Amino acid sequence: MGRRWAPGICAVALIWLAAAAAGDSDPDELERAYPIVEPDYGHTKLRLSQQGLEAIRRIENPIAVVGVIGPYRSGKSFLLNQLLSLSCDKGFGVGHMRDTKTKGIWIWGTPVEMDVDGTKVSVLYLDTEGFESVGKSNVYDDRIFALATVLSSVLIYNLPETVREADISRLSFAVDIAEEFYGRVKGGDIAFEPAKLLWLIQRDFLQGKSVQQMVNEALQRVPNDSGDKYIDEVNQIRDSLAIMGNNSTAFSLPQPHLQRTKLCEMDDKELDPLYVRRREELKQVVGSIIKPKFVQGKTLNGKEFVSFLEQILEALNKGEIPSTGSLVEIFNKAILERCLNVYKEKMDGLGLPVPVDKLQKIHEVANDQARMLFNKQHFGKHHAGQSFVKLDEEITKGVPCRCTETSF
Repeated sequence: MGRRWAPGICAVALIWLAAAAAGDSDPDELERAYPIVEPDYGHTKLRLSQQGLEAIRRIENPIAVVGVIGPYRSGKSFLLNQLLSLSCDKGFGVGHMRDTKTKGIWIWGTPVEMDVDGTKVSVLYLDTEGFESVGKSNVYDDRIFALATVLSSVLIYNLPETVREADISRLSFAVDIAEEFYGRVKGGDIAFEPAKLLWLIQRDFLQGKSVQQMVNEALQRVPNDSGDKYIDEVNQIRDSLAIMGNNSTAFSLPQPHLQRTKLCEMDDKELDPLYVRRREELKQVVGSIIKPKFVQGKTLNGKEFVSFLEQILEALNKGEIPSTGSLVEIFNKAILERCLNVYKEKMDGLGLPVPVDKLQKIHEVANDQARMLFNKQHFGKHHAGQSFVKLDEEITKGVPCRCTETSF
């Protein structure tokens, strides 16, 4: 079934009439941007902002997220306002000074209601702090990038003019995530679906190479006769991104106007007509690839999404650098519990007294069933080993049974 934007005014009115009847806050309070993640004092790790999380918890529909990432001062906040048809004074804060305006990660408080393949979905738009600004560590940028990668259904990589090698290098975490979970994105066995990557190249002219050609060329391997380790690492990222090409697309957007510091004072009639047309086309492209966020086989409503965010943030704040392995542990935690319950139920079904050889045989059967379930459902291609070791340790030391105190 196709996709269509739900009637905006009617949908919003019905939502807020229902909220008012339930005694919720004034709907106008949500017509603004909220922080959901902020930097800590040292600007190295991230912490939750409850104000923004409360806005998300209200959502009852399945959630999809459109996130925008890119260098600081590259127009991410302005782009989001354009996608949401919001003016600068009402929408996300847009700064024209040299310091970055957005700190951490922000959302627009009122989700956009969409029909996606017959399901009503609430789409959150997410603004991120730009990377490469002064006063921040690289690991902080990595955490912002990683969190946006995990949360988003569509990840817009907003880049000025061209694709640099550094821009590709920053996708290393996104590649790790996609490689870890890609094998399970099929049919009803969706463990965690990587975000659709949209390369958005903003440039002053659209002649010459298409942006898809630019991206394809940027993803071609670079000769490395000297054996440079950095070049080798970036080439590996290029290879992975090329393999996952069906999960990404490229789009070009001309500059709205030469006087960029005055964009917020202009309406559509004053902007470049080609920009206005391409912007509307971009809205359609984004709308066509949006899907609700799937985690462990199910969509997430507001409360579930916040719980997911809390777990992911905890994993990304572990250690000195954000780790894909930490994320895999989070995803496998519930599966480990299910596997241990399978073992426990099998052992609890024994009636005592029972011969030791029969007890050993039942233990082996229960152990095999738990391991088979883990092998079928676990997440991660390269980092699942630690979770498997934990399963083995828990079974080895014994799961307490109602029938006996014996441990295996």
